[in-house]
Amino acid sequence: MSYSELQNGSDIRGIALENETGEKVNLTDKAACDLAAAFVKWISEKSGKTDIRIAIGRDSRLTGESLLAASAKGIISENGKAFDLGLASTPAMFMSTVLGENPYDGSIMITASHLPWYRNGMKFFIARGGLEKNEIKEIAAIADGIAAEGRESKEYAAPEKASFMDTYTGYLRSKIVDACGKGDKPLEGLHIVVDAGNGAGGFFVRDVLEKLGADTAGSQFLEPDGHFPNHIPNPENKDAAEAIKVATVNSKADLGIIFDTDVDRAGAVLPDGKTLTRNDLIAALASIALNSNPGTTIVTDSVTSDGLARFIKSKGGVHKRFKRGYRNVIDEAIRLNESGTDSQLAIETSGHGAFKENYFLDDGAYLMVKLLIEMGKGNNIASLISGLEEPAESVELRFHVGDVPDLQANGDRILKALEDAASSVEGWSLEKENYEGVRVNCDASHGNGWLLLRKSLHEPIMPLNIESDTKGGALIIAKALYGIIAEEKTLDLTPIKDFCNC
Repeated sequence: MSYSELQNGSDIRGIALENETGEKVNLTDKAACDLAAAFVKWISEKSGKTDIRIAIGRDSRLTGESLLAASAKGIISENGKAFDLGLASTPAMFMSTVLGENPYDGSIMITASHLPWYRNGMKFFIARGGLEKNEIKEIAAIADGIAAEGRESKEYAAPEKASFMDTYTGYLRSKIVDACGKGDKPLEGLHIVVDAGNGAGGFFVRDVLEKLGADTAGSQFLEPDGHFPNHIPNPENKDAAEAIKVATVNSKADLGIIFDTDVDRAGAVLPDGKTLTRNDLIAALASIALNSNPGTTIVTDSVTSDGLARFIKSKGGVHKRFKRGYRNVIDEAIRLNESGTDSQLAIETSGHGAFKENYFLDDGAYLMVKLLIEMGKGNNIASLISGLEEPAESVELRFHVGDVPDLQANGDRILKALEDAASSVEGWSLEKENYEGVRVNCDASHGNGWLLLRKSLHEPIMPLNIESDTKGGALIIAKALYGIIAEEKTLDLTPIKDFCNC
């Protein structure tokens, strides 16, 4: 097997434990060892340095400790120095390359985010941020070369134990204290509950909220448990969203916070049970960004609502709806700034969000820090999204693609056919500024909303998003689309047939 098969965009992902699906284990200790060794070689080649220091952290997954140990072995085999930071968050691992008296040359986070317990992965960081897709490809190729050498297996010294979470959480606390200007307990009198989903996010209660004076009674699932026994650690999961909503309302808390496994994503709940995820979370954070940076551009992914676009415009901001994928929105915001257009916030509807002021790092904890600052100042979080128009209906359907010779070319063909057909459908018009798939606007008489059909970033599927500002509008839009794609043989159209009752 080539290690390139483990590449998933800008990450490494694989099956790390035998499981009920029968999928073969491919992210082995040997794989982690070779990939970590390749990371050392890659940094050395790019920087010219020979004394390479690499920090390694992990989330609560069952295979985290063994993969961390294997990664350390690979680092040491290439004459690098390995440092075991233990249980950590993904954002903290990036920060280990820029904070502290002696930042590391690179870092590795052992995580597969919200994926099932039997999966795991590796994220790689240097001081300018997470490695890009092409850089992961380079590391996989180097790792293939290391594997081909057939190195003799031998014992290496254990990595040096090191602490960094204190530095990282101190950084988060300082942001709140400095912004609120109310002494070292700016959250005193506030009741905040956290659901960490048995991932790595429990630190936020102990080392941020409580140290700043907040009451955290009612917080739940803070203990790390790689079986994830309570719910999937994913703010977008329905069970997870309901769990933090119930905890917030029952505790009569001022705010509820939920993190994914490795804390690079987050969501929130208001005292009345109103959730801040997707468009709502983006609106709240966009308001904060625009209050301090009038006129800035907010970069989002492609499936954000028209109501959000109008909201950002009403606040004096510019909304750029870009491609799906958190790296895509972050990279576009960075590109805008480099070209002279101010962009303070890049955020995806999944909860991945990054502020320019924070290294454009997608950090769920930092997003919550921005909300807590508002609360510490005495501001009402609900007021941040006042005026945001919610769609009457929002639907996502996913069409699985059959066995085709070229997945990307097949997707392009389907999108081109939809684009050509859309101009002849009454009440439809193509979105002029669109960067992904085909987005169609539907007038008030023909669904009063929009649809977006696109290719998936990593899977053999084509997702369809439909929004309407009128009850029943999504069905009108879906039926019109089905009339166009009904004869497409490479897609499993069952989802839209069921939705339309066709």
